[in-house]
Amino acid sequence: MRMSVIRKHTVVVLAVASIFTAGCKQAAPPDQAAKPASPLALADPMEMGGQKIVKLERKPTSNGTKPEFLSATILPGRGMNLYQIMANIPGKGSVEVFTAPSLAEAATILNGNESDSYGNKSFSLGGAFLVPYPNRIRGQVSSDGKTLTTAWHGKTLTLPANWKGKLSGAEPHAMHGLILARKTEDIRISPDGSSITGVIHAGNFGGYWLSETDLTVVISLKDDAVETTITAKNVGKEPEPMAIGWHPYFNLPSGDRKQARLHVPADVYAEVNNYDDVFPTGKLIPVKGTPYDFNAPGGKPLGDQFLDDNFAHLKFTTGQVVVDISDPAANYGIHIAGLSKEIKTVQVYAPKEKSFIAVEEQYNFGDPFSKVWKGMDTGMVTLKPGQSTTWKVRLQLFTPAK
Repeated sequence: MRMSVIRKHTVVVLAVASIFTAGCKQAAPPDQAAKPASPLALADPMEMGGQKIVKLERKPTSNGTKPEFLSATILPGRGMNLYQIMANIPGKGSVEVFTAPSLAEAATILNGNESDSYGNKSFSLGGAFLVPYPNRIRGQVSSDGKTLTTAWHGKTLTLPANWKGKLSGAEPHAMHGLILARKTEDIRISPDGSSITGVIHAGNFGGYWLSETDLTVVISLKDDAVETTITAKNVGKEPEPMAIGWHPYFNLPSGDRKQARLHVPADVYAEVNNYDDVFPTGKLIPVKGTPYDFNAPGGKPLGDQFLDDNFAHLKFTTGQVVVDISDPAANYGIHIAGLSKEIKTVQVYAPKEKSFIAVEEQYNFGDPFSKVWKGMDTGMVTLKPGQSTTWKVRLQLFTPAK
């Protein structure tokens, strides 16, 4: 029931933005007749990473009176990247929930060439999933600079050194996991077209990991929620470390990031050596009384503050940790709710010159195997053979208070 199901239910995106811009792209309210696709839109690809692009869609039901999700575009050929979500916002029409270029442009970026080695470009756009480690891992870099070695419970891990800072002499390190360019198998779409399930038979992640792993990914679309569940199961014969996260770029529809507000319910943030390497020092700093305190219920304006920081000691309410992004100028807000107790940290990336905020709810601190943590629990889960762990995040729209 694989490709036949996809052919029956998959809808390939035919009309998305043609250039990578920040800010809202005005569209007609959903109850108005759709305009014919432009010649450029028709050039959008049917596939990415050797697999069909999938679009979950639903018809709007509120006639523009309340915010609601309209569609979700997924790239099964790129680790089930949740590439784009569209929503209808009262007074704004159809807006992009993520900052991402058109699929036609993405096809030229996600091409497997040198700059896209290990799928690196996947975490530069859309919403890539990060397994078996979000964030950075340091280690002894090989003489050719292509790999590094580190240790977990006395066992050696050799990982691709697929990233480094931009400054001269920056240290190569492992970044954002090993499924960025993975293909998905056993794809099933629900009869009503509202959800997709796929399995990534990751094995030992190309020889880089200690056991064998299967990943089951479920993405569902409703009017009031987009929900993603990833279950990692150790199907091998050895224990293995495991962490799950993602890297979504949340769009600020107004394009005005200074007035956009961020709420992160956290008591501390992890100090880093600098904002080029972004390597943790092992020190956790209380946010109270600092510019990194985003605990206010309505959030705090971003202003001119740069962020690439890992927040921790998260506050769970009714079993979930909820990060809020609001864009009052666009009458737009989104809850990012982590529903798994294993989510220990939230990485927030918000460069001053861009109108997006990347909010990465993940299991672990950066460089989780490092001695700088002095034996602290860094969020990596140990999976014995047959055991599994589940990461679950729900997105919900809201209208900011006036």
